[in-house]
Amino acid sequence: MIEAHCAIAGGAFVRVAALLLVSWFTVSTTAFAQPASPAGLDARGGLPTSTKPPVLRDVSFEQRLNQRLPLDLPFRDETGRRVRLGDYFGQKPIILALVYYNCPMLCTQVLSGLASSLKIVTFGAGVEFGVVVVSFDASETPEQAASKKRWMLEEYGRPDTAAGWHFLTGDEAAIRDLTEVVGFRYTFDETSAQFAHPAGITVLTPDGRLARYLFGIEYSPRDLRLALVEASANRIGTAVDQLLLYCYEYNPSSGRYGLIAMRLIRAAAFATTLALGAFIWIMRKA
Repeated sequence: MIEAHCAIAGGAFVRVAALLLVSWFTVSTTAFAQPASPAGLDARGGLPTSTKPPVLRDVSFEQRLNQRLPLDLPFRDETGRRVRLGDYFGQKPIILALVYYNCPMLCTQVLSGLASSLKIVTFGAGVEFGVVVVSFDASETPEQAASKKRWMLEEYGRPDTAAGWHFLTGDEAAIRDLTEVVGFRYTFDETSAQFAHPAGITVLTPDGRLARYLFGIEYSPRDLRLALVEASANRIGTAVDQLLLYCYEYNPSSGRYGLIAMRLIRAAAFATTLALGAFIWIMRKA
């Protein structure tokens, strides 16, 4: 009779454990679902080639994974101080955003989307990662960079992280060298007197290599967090992040992390086996 009750309890225990694991993955997937690309934009944050007007034919965002940035490039920070790009690398992964500060719409949406995502990510700017924003308009000034930084910190809602945000301006040569390595191609439209450019951000390793591209103007907090964990070579993050990285894999063609069904099944099977073993051990000790 006791054995029968143990068997029933054991089956219930295993079912509950499996159900909890599946529920956890379901909630995780739902909570961090990747937002759809805005209407008219493709997965890489630009217009589909077939619908591009002539001014946008040379606009693209090509992935250059594992390429190292030219860290000796000279820029000026938001205070007007001369800096090198490499001044911000060496210790932490870096989020790099290429924008121009006088952009009337898209660049602001890129930065706003980044701030919104980072509000949910528990990592702190300047602690686990840094953010470098570079204007690709050589006519812009440190004063404009400082104004955009103040706006960004208000959007982020954590003014105490100001040291983790860097807004740079530079000359045409440095800008071209940087954007070419990143694969960020833009053009100036004489008619509108504005830049035509793609939308997205990149995540780099502490030594300046391009690790991940996230396209568009909205970034899944899950994708951004996992990109930072991977770029840091797992020096930041938790055991849950490691489990997610086992079940999710970065897709370069879309710039997103996708669930790997087979790995999820294996993880569920392992958890079930572990729960069953623990139950048997507890019953034998009882």
